[in-house]
Parts: sequence; structure tokens; C-alpha cells
Amino acid sequence: MAKIKKQDALDYHSSGKPGKIEVVPTKPYSSQRDLSLAYSPGVAEPCLKIAENPDDAYKYTSKANLVAVITNGTAVLGLGNIGPLASKPVMEGKGLLFKIFADIDVFDIEVDASDPELFIQTVKAIAPTFGGINLEDIKAPEAFEIERRLKEELDIPVMHDDQHGTAIISSAALLNALELAKKDISKVRIIVSGAGAAAMSCTKLYCALGALMENIWMFDSKGLICEERTDLDESKLPYAKHKKAISLLEAMKKADVFVGLSKGNVVSKEMVKVMAKDPIVFALANPEPEISYKDATSVRKDIIMATGRSDHPNQVNNVLGFPYIFRGALDVRATTINEEMKLAAVKALASLAKETIPEEVIEAYGEKNISFGREQIIPKPLDSRLIYYVAPAVAKAAMESGVAKNPILDWDAYERQLKNRLGLDNIIIRNITEKAQSNPKRVVFAEADNIKILKAAQTAWEEGVAFPILLGKRKKIEQLIQEYGIEFQDVQIIDPKSEEEEERRIHFGKAFFEKRKRKGITEFESIQIMRERNHFGAMMVEMGDADAMISGITRNYRDVVRPAIQTVGLQKDVNTIAGMYILVTKRGPLFLADTTINLNPTAEEIAEITSNVAKMIRKFKVTPRIALLSYSNFGSSPGDDPVKMAKAVEILHEKHPTLVVDGEIQANFALNNELMMDKFSFSQLANKEVNTLIFPNLSAGNIAYKILQEMTDGEAVGPVLVGLKKSIHVLQLGSSVREIINMVKVAVVDAQNK
Repeated sequence: MAKIKKQDALDYHSSGKPGKIEVVPTKPYSSQRDLSLAYSPGVAEPCLKIAENPDDAYKYTSKANLVAVITNGTAVLGLGNIGPLASKPVMEGKGLLFKIFADIDVFDIEVDASDPELFIQTVKAIAPTFGGINLEDIKAPEAFEIERRLKEELDIPVMHDDQHGTAIISSAALLNALELAKKDISKVRIIVSGAGAAAMSCTKLYCALGALMENIWMFDSKGLICEERTDLDESKLPYAKHKKAISLLEAMKKADVFVGLSKGNVVSKEMVKVMAKDPIVFALANPEPEISYKDATSVRKDIIMATGRSDHPNQVNNVLGFPYIFRGALDVRATTINEEMKLAAVKALASLAKETIPEEVIEAYGEKNISFGREQIIPKPLDSRLIYYVAPAVAKAAMESGVAKNPILDWDAYERQLKNRLGLDNIIIRNITEKAQSNPKRVVFAEADNIKILKAAQTAWEEGVAFPILLGKRKKIEQLIQEYGIEFQDVQIIDPKSEEEEERRIHFGKAFFEKRKRKGITEFESIQIMRERNHFGAMMVEMGDADAMISGITRNYRDVVRPAIQTVGLQKDVNTIAGMYILVTKRGPLFLADTTINLNPTAEEIAEITSNVAKMIRKFKVTPRIALLSYSNFGSSPGDDPVKMAKAVEILHEKHPTLVVDGEIQANFALNNELMMDKFSFSQLANKEVNTLIFPNLSAGNIAYKILQEMTDGEAVGPVLVGLKKSIHVLQLGSSVREIINMVKVAVVDAQNK
């Protein structure tokens, strides 16, 4: 994982609108009538309904999908007791995770109350607002009493994730690890390093799965918790099952399982060496585990290991649990999160880890194959199936244990609802990122004397998606690097105009001349044109000195596209290139083409563009469902554009019969499935979510994507050049650093495929 710089973290939180979450209206508010319905006098009606029947709050307000993330800041991450206000960025971050993984809305609440009773009374007082409460970063042992009391005294789900999140994920991992090691949970010797909230919750859940308390040796900062200790508080007394203290090394002899929830580097290689056959080691301290993955695996080839880190197999990450546990609890309006629901989550996670891994998940992690085994005992956090595996299991357990007030009757419909909640909005960008990281490529940045380009190149390097090659005047680039504190390791800086590049200019120029000598250019002119960065950079890609090129932030679009076409040329059997935009929206990714190249393509060209765009979309592991747009619906209005688009559809149906494509059709029908089903149920697009829009001409495409980009909150990625033989992509004028980084990732994935 790339090292996070202090200033980058501060800039991330302060840029644009400060913080990470916001409140967005869900109802119309554009007219006086809307406002009268939203507030006075219309709001009185739902108020009266709720006064008559409090459960109607779930019908008329956001309560059903609203969770409070609440803390007093007494045990924040690895920062300790930093207080409630300083903990707010962490709570906002937790809210962000709830939203992106399970579509749960969150208010973060930081309570200035270190006294447990005051904290409990405060939470109880505000509880009517919420459908559930996630307690966070509260120190032990107070956390135990706070959660116990709130669970007893409130009728909504309450969970202290620091306790139960790690317990649930590690329990799933433990079940599968024991299965692989062919060991019985009731007979294994378990060593636990750490005696805080997480450690105690883990051991409690392990015992619920069949582990025996007398087989557990728990260590705190003062040593083994045992009978001879006189300093134990009430929470630790149940773990004093052994008479005398022994060292951690002695306890590890012949131990089957080690669970670390303490601090880094407390376990030595010697300790791992003396464990039993097929040892299970969960070193979960962050950022430094109790023993490093490298050290542990170097001394035991038969080890089954998990850590809290993303750069090793088997990451025990709480995001595998809490979003989906609350999702299931909220959806059946559970009054609590009980042991049955936690165990259901454990078993669902353990089961999912054994399922065949989808190809997109394998590609996202840059692996050739991932299957159940020693390096896959728990699911990957990016596995999109988590929401519809874990949430229904939790919901069913709530119903079976009698705590569900709103039982689910149609489980197939519920699964569809869960899948539709998130679409692929986050997944596509994450998958592109992970795929790029799996095989980073050399990327030429043709405008490296621009600070946005330099910052994007630095981030791409730090994220491990690209090896930057910077084109421009060396002195100016080095000055910007120093001025802005940009850090690179062994980065190439190339000035195409410099004397040291003369030999390469000549080499490139002669090769370029061979391509263009019948296109009105001389050899001398070909060599001279190599002083221009877009031609030089494109020739680097063509000649194998680089894998991809990014340019266009300061140049006219055609001034970058033209050198690309002249140097690398078009793919085999491609006659028409196109520009495609990806808009990342709540309904999933929306692909738009052609938005940048062809002024008024013919029907044949439209058909070719559509086919090539579909191929590109499939590379992102998305199935294209394509609408060819016009102002007409299936011949309803005459004109050149409707006729052209209808003819293009005929060509596509004939040449690509398996492609889901139809038209000509108006945009609102293409994007509104109810309208489509009502009026045009005969269409291939009926009852399907269209994700690709093809425009009849450049004006329509360009105007549409720019309006959508400005008017929606979704991220824009593009324009992605479709049809070139090699990976060259053109930025928008004035692209943001984030947009440039996304284009670099697309360029790297494109280069991998080519």
C-alpha cells in the first residue's frame, strides 16, 4: 500500500466541501407546492400518523435507513483518547463506508461524555431519530457496559463494531482455517494476545462456535490472565482459567491457533516454530501485525495466516461485516443485533469464501486464480456478492430468533433489491484500479510541465498503477517537483528537444517517415516533428519505449488525437475510432459514445463504433446494454438521424446477434425502464437497465455528456479512445488531478489488454 503523506490526507479532507459526507434531499423541492408538502402545512399529516402509530416513522421518514455512528472519542483507532471532536473524521469515514458498501445513510455523532452513564443517557435521548446505532471507538471496559445497557434499553439494533466486527470476520476465517487444517474447534488450543473489547468479543464468539474456555490462554499487557493475578477487573475474570502465569513463548508450544489483537512485533519466529502442525495465525494488529507475514511464513510452510492488512492474503477487515449486518437488521426492522444474527453473518462469510470467485474479483486483485484454500479463508472486501450473501442471512436469523418486526416474504425480490442498491458505481472504478495495480505499465505524460499532471503522475506511481515517464523541459519539471514537494523514485524525465535525445529523435523520425512518406511529409520534416511532445510520446509507445501515453490537459483535443492516429494507427479491422465517456452514477456506470471524434457518422460507422465500444466495455467486466439515440422512437418521426440510427441497428442485429442493442429511441425511454415496458415492450431493451448510449452525431454526444457531467454528482472518466492499436488517451482541457489519475488507470488497463 502506498504511503499516505500528511498533506495529501489533509487536502483530501479539506478540498471542495470540507468533510466526507453530506445530506441530500430525496424529494422534489423546486416549487412552492413541493415546499408546502415538505414542510408547513403538508408535513403535519405524517406527523399526526406517527403520533397515532410510532411505527409509521419507518414509512414516512428516513429512520428505516438511518444509522448513528456514535463515539466519545476515548479509543480512536491507534490514536487513543483524543476526544470527541478530534474523532469526527473517523466517524465520517465510517459513514462513508456504510453508504458505499450497503447504501445506509449515516449521521455521525460525537458525544462529549466520558462518563458511561451520561453517554448512555445521551444516546437514549437521541435514539428515536435512528433505525440503528453503531457504537465506535469507546474504550474498554466502559464499552461493555455501554453496549449492554443500550441493547437492553433500546428497541433498535445496537452494535459496538470494535468488539463484534473483528469477532465476526475472524470467526468466519477461523471456521474455514480449521476445516483446512482438519482440526476440531472444541479441541484446539487458542492463544490470544490482547484483552480489550475486540479480544473478549472474539473469544466469546469462538466459544459460541464450539471452542472451550479452558483451551483459551489470553494475555494482556501484564502477561497471562490467570488465577494468581490480583489485578484483574470483572471483565477479565472469566478468562482466568489457568492457575499460574507462563510466558507467551511457553503458551505457544503446541498451540493450534494464535489470535493477535494487541500491538506489533510481540510474536517471534521462534514462537511460530513451536506451534502445532498446520498452525493458524491471525496477526491482526494494525498497521504492524504481531508478526509480519514474511517472517511467519518463512518459518512455517504449513501456516494458515491472516492479518489486518490489504497487501497480504486473508485480510480481516471489518468492512466485510458491519455494513451488511446493519443492512439485514434494518431491512427486517430488527429490535436488536443478537448472537443468532452475528453467527449467521459468520456462517455466511465462511460459506461465501468457498464459492467460485467471479472473474471480475480475480482480475481486480491481479490474480490468475483465487479459490478456497490457505490464501482464501475469507471473502475479498471487493466481492460484490457480500451484500446479498450476508444481509439476507442476518435478516433470516433476526426473523427466526423473533426480533424482526417487518419480516421479508419474497427473498428473490429482496436479493434483487440489494443488488440494485449499489449497482456497479463504486465497483467499476475499484476494479479498474486493482487491475491496473496487478500489472503496472510505463505511461508517458506528454505535458509534465503542468503541476496537475505531475501530481497525478506522483499518485499513479504511489498507488502502484504506473511507472511515469515525464516529457518536457527538464529544468522546469525539476523546479516544479521541488517547489511542490513531489516525490518520485528513479523517474524518467525526457526533453524531446534536448541534444541528448537527438539520436532517438532521428530514429523515431525515420520510423515515422516510413509510415507517412506517402502522406505528404519528408524525412527531414518527420525528424523535426519529433521535437513536438505528442508525436515523440506517441512514437515512444509505438516503438516499445513506453506502454501508454496521456496528454491533452493543455492542448486542443485534435492536436493530440492526430499524432496518435499517425503513429500507432488503428486496430486491425477498425476503420472508425471514437471517444467514449464513463459516467459513474448511482444506477451504475453509464457509457456514452461518440462524444469527441466523428462529426456526423454514417449508419455503417455508427454500427462499427457501437461494436467497438461494446468490446471496450466488456474489458471492464460489464455487459453492455446499448440504446442508439435519436429524437424518434422506432420510426415515430421522420428525418435523417432516425433513419440512420435505425439502419445502424439493423446492421448490428445482423452482424452481432448476441449484442443487446436497439433503437432508434429517445433518451428518456432508454433510461426509464417503466416507460420502455409500457410503450415498447417488444424492444430488446425492455426490462433491461440500459448502460450505454450511442449518439447520432458529435454535437448530440458532446453536449449530452457535458451537461450530465456538470449536473450530476457522478464521477466522469474519459474520454477513452476506442479503436487505436495501442494505448493513447486524451484528457479534457483543464482536467482535475483525480480525473487524470482515473484516465491513467484506464490507459494502463487498455495497455494490458493490447
